[in-house]
Amino acid sequence: MGSSERDRCVLLCGLMGSGKSRVGRALASRLGWPFLDTDERVESAAGVKVAEIFARDGESAFRRLESAALADLPTHRHVVALGGGAVVSAENRRVLHEKGHLVWLDADPETLAERIGDSQKRPLLAGLDRAARVAKLRQLRAERLSAYSDRTLQVKTDGLSVEQSAAKVHAALQGLLAGER
Repeated sequence: MGSSERDRCVLLCGLMGSGKSRVGRALASRLGWPFLDTDERVESAAGVKVAEIFARDGESAFRRLESAALADLPTHRHVVALGGGAVVSAENRRVLHEKGHLVWLDADPETLAERIGDSQKRPLLAGLDRAARVAKLRQLRAERLSAYSDRTLQVKTDGLSVEQSAAKVHAALQGLLAGER
């Protein structure tokens, strides 16, 4: 695999709470690359927060804005945190595979619920108690499993700190690139 393959974007996918933004920032720092968050790009384009887009216009409107943000992503030397449902669309996955290495940050629903806490910033979990959040995360994981499985790498983040997760992703990428020379 040539150096251009080594320089392709790293695109982090996974459920909310999997660490895409925090691990993404740490990985970007480790690589010396810029970091992008697609939810932030959607918010910038819409002029409102994701939660407001969901409340005002619904999930389908958010997904259209998200697909546009994905199409505009660079293809080299960026670490990108994707929204949790960005990979559900087969067309989005096709676009993402053209952009770079798709890495699934995976964790058990209980771990995710612990990380998220009772944050009301998560539209799909707003108003739910802990047991209901775990159940909803389990449901979302089951619904999205085939989409998350269409990835370059999968990294389990249960029990790992942000830095440990970033190191594990980095090592997995290095292994992938070394193995395909």
